[in-house]
Amino acid sequence: MDREALLLELQKTRRLCHCFEDIIENLPDTIYVTDAQARTMRVNKAYEELSGLKREEILGLHMGDMEKQYISQSGSLQVLKTGQEANIELVFQRTNRHAFICSKPIYDENGNLEMIISNSRNFEEIQRLEERLAAAEQLADKYQAEIRALKEQFLPPAIDMVAEDKKMLDVLTRAYKVAKVDSTTLILGETGVGKEEVAKYIHENSPRAKQRFVKVNCGALSENLIESELFGYEKGAFTGASKTGKMGLFEVANHGTIFLDEIGELPLDMQVKLLRVLQDQQVTRIGGTEPVKIDVRILAATNRDLLDMVEHKQFRQDLYYRLNIVPIHIPPLRERRNDIIPLAKRFLDGLNQKYHFEKKLSNLAYQFLTEYSWPGNVRELKNVIEQAVIMSEDNLISLDDLPLIGYGKTRTFQPDENVNLKEVLEQIEYEYISRAYNHHNSVRQAARSLHMNYSTFERKRMYYAEKYPGAASR
Repeated sequence: MDREALLLELQKTRRLCHCFEDIIENLPDTIYVTDAQARTMRVNKAYEELSGLKREEILGLHMGDMEKQYISQSGSLQVLKTGQEANIELVFQRTNRHAFICSKPIYDENGNLEMIISNSRNFEEIQRLEERLAAAEQLADKYQAEIRALKEQFLPPAIDMVAEDKKMLDVLTRAYKVAKVDSTTLILGETGVGKEEVAKYIHENSPRAKQRFVKVNCGALSENLIESELFGYEKGAFTGASKTGKMGLFEVANHGTIFLDEIGELPLDMQVKLLRVLQDQQVTRIGGTEPVKIDVRILAATNRDLLDMVEHKQFRQDLYYRLNIVPIHIPPLRERRNDIIPLAKRFLDGLNQKYHFEKKLSNLAYQFLTEYSWPGNVRELKNVIEQAVIMSEDNLISLDDLPLIGYGKTRTFQPDENVNLKEVLEQIEYEYISRAYNHHNSVRQAARSLHMNYSTFERKRMYYAEKYPGAASR
């Protein structure tokens, strides 16, 4: 290589060195470099600002002297003692500032210790991040309050109901319109979707709200008792009858609302009598001769296909049309996934308050709740949350604590599903870091349990705390 080429290479090397110098000097993290004997070789501007020390004061100074004069302890000396990376927390005496320090040994090609590099980030910056996180949470709370106010402006508050998903909001909008009139309403939906809650919502928003709401489970009444329960009986009407007689549930609900749940289970002979009540607005007690006038709003619900039952002669067509004046269909939970997390939080908050717990669901647990198909709908979700709250050992409820294993908890991806592998792996890592930190209540012990070094664990924990605010971080 000629002289001109050598000079060109030298210039490139110098520019590269200057570039590295600029990078080190302008890093937000502190850099502190010692030689193999723990004598100070260089520091950057961030270290000067954090420690209050000028580089001229400490260049060449041994770390033992640094400990005596300026810092509470030295990571470099620990590296010399153990030959391994050291993670410590120290206090700078001059500024009284705290910092996490990670000191790493650097070896040459022969395996000999060449230098020790220490870097840190001060607590003040972490506190600033925490303040930013708190401000973001406050802003989110403010937006949530504004959303609730808008919902209340256009939709009356539900009675102990959650409706964040548009499909459920549409259901409540329809229910609110129906509440203002006395038309018979048929509420349709799978088991556990919340048919009774919608029926109560209609009653509470109706002119009959101050009167009784009487629920009748048609599927739970035996055939020989259902007529006496619904319509009542006169004294001595049959063997075992009360000597004073008894009012039926239609009379009990007079001026209020009667909710006939599982109407599809009503026997055909009782369907005829119910149709007569709907037509005449009066009931006749068993053993009685005089009809009793009633003023009752009738709501009915079923999880069965009544039209199919009509075709198979299992349900009267005329009764079907009498009940189905205004139908309301409640979609299953799997079709209104925006309700899953708010519902889970509602159940979790109620259980925490009831049992004086402080349980939280991890981010990965929330994700699986939203992906699960929920064949048992809201009722199943409530059951799962209650089991998890009672059986989980830690305050952080992880995916393993969710009692879904019998329902096929294992996640499967469809070929056309848009999977972000980096995001999935991050969520798994976040799950383990959060569980370890909440279990041990110590960064050092949690890092050790996952075989991670202290600084890496804390850096990742803070990263996830900012990325997933409020989900599971302490």
